[in-house]
Amino acid sequence: MRTRTMFAAVVGTALCLCGAGAQEGKNKESKITVDGSTTVGPIAKAFAEYYMERNSDVKITVAESGSGNGAKSLINGVCDVADMSRFMKPEEFKAAVEKGVTPVAHAVAMDGIAVIVHPANPVKALTKAQVAGIYTGKITNWKEVGGPNAKIVAISRDTNSGTYEAFEELALNKQKMTQGVEYAGSNGAIRQRVQSTQGAVGFVGLGFVDKTVKALVVDGVEPSRDTVVSGKYPISRPLFMFTNGYPALGSHLHAFTTLHLSKKGQEIIEGIGFVPVTEY
Repeated sequence: MRTRTMFAAVVGTALCLCGAGAQEGKNKESKITVDGSTTVGPIAKAFAEYYMERNSDVKITVAESGSGNGAKSLINGVCDVADMSRFMKPEEFKAAVEKGVTPVAHAVAMDGIAVIVHPANPVKALTKAQVAGIYTGKITNWKEVGGPNAKIVAISRDTNSGTYEAFEELALNKQKMTQGVEYAGSNGAIRQRVQSTQGAVGFVGLGFVDKTVKALVVDGVEPSRDTVVSGKYPISRPLFMFTNGYPALGSHLHAFTTLHLSKKGQEIIEGIGFVPVTEY
């Protein structure tokens, strides 16, 4: 229920901002530049490929530098769309307003942050308290949580990542990670590290879970589309695209940033492994 409440709040905020920041005219019709979250990146890339196949007069480029850098790029006018796996912070809004930028949130999907281990690891489930214990250094050996006598290698996203911040808030209750944690620059890099290290544990967006890793049950709930939609999975959050003002109706930017509301857009989102925000 907490996830649903959060989602309703951010959507309401986005709708208020849309009315206040509506753009006049078209916004860079021939080119759309997207930057930000590595979690939202696969959605943006799939949307870009689909959209450009049907609109030869526009070029869409997608970079993945992290949610924080996406916000900075939008604020500084470097990109048209900031992909973010968290909501924009008050200080980011303040910096945007000071530069004449009005951030508008487009909630494009829901996501569960899956805790993953090597497939050979016999551990199948953890409590959220145990996950927090691992990342804060209180639990250092798998035998402490029902696994083998082996050192736990905890892998985290870099601190500029929206996934890092969401995980720190939702899984760790804002406790700081221990100095022994390793940091990786993307969801894919975490998955690769876990694939190659039997003692490793990491966390990734739901769309990055495949057969090469094992997603753990957390607090008795498996990370899945249904548990994210229902709000049962305890580490869930919405995913966003931010624009400067609400895109002009009829523009390529408007069509691109509202593609998630169409049936095809939701099929793309679900095909990647994330959860559409609207049921059809």
